[in-house]
Amino acid sequence: MPVHVAREAPKLWRKICSEVSVEIALLSENWKHLLAGIVFQYLHGVAAHGVHYLHRPGPTLQDVGFFLVPELGQERAYISESLFSVIFCSFVLWTFHPFVFQSKKIYTALIWCRVLAYLVACQILRILTFYSTQLPGPNYHCREGSRLARLPPPESVFEVVLLNFPRGILYGCGDLIFSSHMIFSLVFVRTYHKYGVSRFMKLFGWLLAVVQSILIIASRKHYTVDIVVAWYTVNLVAFFVDKKLPELPDRSSSASMSPSLLPSIAKDKDSKNREERFNLLNGITVST
Repeated sequence: MPVHVAREAPKLWRKICSEVSVEIALLSENWKHLLAGIVFQYLHGVAAHGVHYLHRPGPTLQDVGFFLVPELGQERAYISESLFSVIFCSFVLWTFHPFVFQSKKIYTALIWCRVLAYLVACQILRILTFYSTQLPGPNYHCREGSRLARLPPPESVFEVVLLNFPRGILYGCGDLIFSSHMIFSLVFVRTYHKYGVSRFMKLFGWLLAVVQSILIIASRKHYTVDIVVAWYTVNLVAFFVDKKLPELPDRSSSASMSPSLLPSIAKDKDSKNREERFNLLNGITVST
């Protein structure tokens, strides 16, 4: 066993180094898109924290999901967060699997460019929606009588900009329609469904998304409308984003070759030159 590990370790290290060089080249071409997407995640957090100042607690609205799904209770509300953490971490690890495993179907930098495009588009719609109408939050800390349901006016701009960390992130209210957790979950599951290879994991991912939806309702963190709107909004946004952006290159057909980072014009020209050399060697004359 130690001999096998010693023999395979250099191969794995060379593979990782090779993959890093490829991803650095892609990162140098797409760093602006990645940076913009990451910065917007912070801006989305500021917007979600800002709407908490507008939130006014009130009676929980009538909701069909609350009638159909038993309430987990405040002491078991962590279950939905735990499942979300599993989905989030699993997807992040999958996007970096080409650094270790032989099956290379995706480029990590490019897949995150696409994921962030989905997230930003959905989050813009979400911000517009929850600032249009603030509903009384169904979550336990957003109900009448909780000291966290209303926020006093901020004492300084830093309180808003810094999200009142960590309380402002953990105990938000007012950013309801539609669910941010479902945006991330559905984007991750949908992305793996399109670019992943395991059919079982694709079906299992969609099952986890359904379970996540039910657990969010059972935890009373969102109304059912927040979940329903997230399901069709994320899928519609992803559909139109895919229509506008070029398809990501598939590495599975040329896994043994290094990815070409040349522009398509240069590749077409190189292909034409190879075709001309082939014709000359075989005595084929092509009229132009």
